[in-house]
Amino acid sequence: MTSILDSQDNAKTKRSLDMLLIDRSNEFHELASAIEYSTNYSNWEEFILRFCLEFNDCFEMWSDKVNHEDHYRVHKCMTIMNQIGQGRSNITQMSKIQNMAYRIAKDFNVIYDRL
Repeated sequence: MTSILDSQDNAKTKRSLDMLLIDRSNEFHELASAIEYSTNYSNWEEFILRFCLEFNDCFEMWSDKVNHEDHYRVHKCMTIMNQIGQGRSNITQMSKIQNMAYRIAKDFNVIYDRL
């Protein structure tokens, strides 16, 4: 299975990410901290974006918008949920992280489609 961003135009993707970071850089930092991904890497923003897009893909699968018989996708989604749940003591904390990832993915897709 290829990454979500691999099939898209690299220049357009980079420009969309840069535009998204103008308004959402705090959320990117908070999400990186929540899943314990270091912001010291040179491409950490792209990693967080990929994480958000994959979470959005999982959300669509869970809400029966797409077929969820692919066991690889189910396993990947459970791994994402495990990352989100690490260190959280209640569902409200998890929901905050999930909502943040969902909004970043949706905003990226809107910006990408408009360019």
